[in-house]
Parts: sequence; structure tokens; C-alpha cells
Amino acid sequence: MKLHIAVLPGDGIGPEVVEQALNVTKAVCEKFGHSLEYQTAPVGACAIEETGLPYPDSTHELCMRSDAVLFGAIGSPQYDNNPNATVRPEQGLLAIRTIRKYSSHNHLSRIDS
Repeated sequence: MKLHIAVLPGDGIGPEVVEQALNVTKAVCEKFGHSLEYQTAPVGACAIEETGLPYPDSTHELCMRSDAVLFGAIGSPQYDNNPNATVRPEQGLLAIRTIRKYSSHNHLSRIDS
């Protein structure tokens, strides 16, 4: 099986945790003969710093082309309790929740529709 995964490390401890999760995923794929292709994209505070948006269109497009999304933690102290922040890292998490599983992919997921 060939897997295409969108990797969104996020902020704070997210990149460290995602790195280890990706190592486990690679090991499982190697053990069971699957091939893994993955691509990273920004989300959260790092995306705000790069693009001005917590969930850029390019990140969304990558997620939609992928079989799965590996999502890290998001958030940054510079946005915590800042009443002047018009864009917040957490908006990236809320935006990704708009991705839906389509019935044509039911056989690929253990999640009930």
C-alpha cells in the first residue's frame, strides 16, 4: 500500500511529538511493506508568521490531496491572553475540522460515517 500523509507539525511541542510519530509510522510501514510519502505544511502560529493565516490555502490543499493528516500541537505564548490578536493559532485547528470524510472512502477508515 502506498500512503500519502500531510504532516502538520504545528507549534510548541508539536514538532517534537510529530517527529516521533512519523518515526513510528515509518517503522510500521517498513515492517509491513507499505511505502510512505509525506509532505509538511505550516499550521498555527508558525503559519501566521509565514503567511498571516493560521491555516493557509496551500496547507488545506495538501490535506485534501492526502490519505491522512498527522497533526501536531498548536498555540504560542505570544497569542495567549492577547486581546489585540485578530488571528489566533487555534483558528487553524477550527479550520481543519471542516475537512469531511467522503462515503467513497469508507472502506479506508474505521471511523463510522
